[in-house]
Amino acid sequence: MSRILTLDALSAPLRALRLLALDFPDLPAPVVDVSSIYPDRLSLSVHPSNGGFAAFEAWRAALGIAPDAVDFNVQCDHRTAVLTAHTEFGGADVALTGFTEVAAGARMSGAGVA
Repeated sequence: MSRILTLDALSAPLRALRLLALDFPDLPAPVVDVSSIYPDRLSLSVHPSNGGFAAFEAWRAALGIAPDAVDFNVQCDHRTAVLTAHTEFGGADVALTGFTEVAAGARMSGAGVA
């Protein structure tokens, strides 16, 4: 029988979110996800509507993630570019993801413009 998690099991990502709100109140608001599936993870994602890669870069710098620790990919539709990075903050694994639209007519590959 599986164990049912309580809200206390999510204390690490919730604590990290509280600290981020206190430490970085002026950064663009990301989509925030805390899940009982990954109880130690706080997922932050930024989309074109809330700054895309510019917001991702602001969060990356604030979290102290080195630029070379960021992965770049393009979704299979070739219209959406994605940056991802992970770090530890406030006792939680923070997954940072940024999305942006690829300019019409540009074809992107995982390594850059093709």
